[in-house]
Amino acid sequence: MSRVIAAARSGVRAAALASGLAVAIGLAGCSSLTEAGGFYWQAVSGHLDMMRRARPIDSVLADPTTDAALRARLELSREMRAFASRELALPDNGSFTTYADLKRPYVLWNVFATDELSVKLRQWCFPIAGCIGYRGYYALDAARSYAGTLRASGLDVQVGGVPAYSTLGWFDDPLLSTFIRFPEGEVARLIFHELAHQVVYVKGDTTFNESFASAVEEVGMDRWFATRADDEGRRRYQAHRERRAAFTALLLDHKRQLETLYAQPIDDAAKRGGKQAVFESLRAGYEQLKLQWSGFAGYDRWFDEPLTNAHLAAVGAYADLLPAFRALLKEAGGQMPAFYSAVRELAALPPQSRQERMKVLSDRP
Repeated sequence: MSRVIAAARSGVRAAALASGLAVAIGLAGCSSLTEAGGFYWQAVSGHLDMMRRARPIDSVLADPTTDAALRARLELSREMRAFASRELALPDNGSFTTYADLKRPYVLWNVFATDELSVKLRQWCFPIAGCIGYRGYYALDAARSYAGTLRASGLDVQVGGVPAYSTLGWFDDPLLSTFIRFPEGEVARLIFHELAHQVVYVKGDTTFNESFASAVEEVGMDRWFATRADDEGRRRYQAHRERRAAFTALLLDHKRQLETLYAQPIDDAAKRGGKQAVFESLRAGYEQLKLQWSGFAGYDRWFDEPLTNAHLAAVGAYADLLPAFRALLKEAGGQMPAFYSAVRELAALPPQSRQERMKVLSDRP
């Protein structure tokens, strides 16, 4: 999840700029005033660019130049948006009622980093969002430049593209060209996930936040396709979900292998050798998965950069606490308001108490 500013109307640009700067400061890491100033400027500029591009869905649909595929997807997104509030008790507001064509493949690129012999994400701390395990850039070149600086200091780094985002309800998040043409299930999943961040957000606990939103998207997709007559769409999403689950399981298994390796009482040279062996095993495991998937290569891009700890640490944020949230949803009888109430109670706990409670939930059968 990436915290960026959604679109606003031109009549409130001055207010939006002030708010945009505040949120950018809240979502961006800082090191020195000079470096931070450049980072904040690109964040505010990206925010203003999205403000200029966002248009009400009605306006896009009324535009005769809108192609048929986009028109159909925007109309379907309206159904998804209504479903989210009606069936999942997600916020009923202006989020995902506008559309912005960003003319680039991702809304931004996140930079993740870990120490050389650790799978714990480095964090950047911000006044509004708290401490989070990534730093986002609107331009790929800027993300790569910052990643290079981190690598030069000896850190393991990953740069990953982000198709969707949430502003935690501060602004009305738009639908974006970066994901609107994804398969039906993926569009719905992203809408449910990002709206979930408006329900509960804990400053400084990325894994709690992302695992919670992943749990909401998971139950949301089950219920969405249970009401749909589109058997082909349901079949495609189920196949995608099974592949994603298998890939995630592969990554988490190798993340645990690294955690075990780094905790051993051996010298750093031995740990480095073991680290490379784990990454070689990961690549081999992925090739085996592709054979099971009849050659499906949708995750090849994940391997574009040399593998690092940061690749696996970032994945853990979205999946490590999923079993706990599934157990909590089961306790709530599948009722979303009761589930959200229980999650808010957890969110209010001191960090150590919350971690202990989540471990108890994760260990349940």
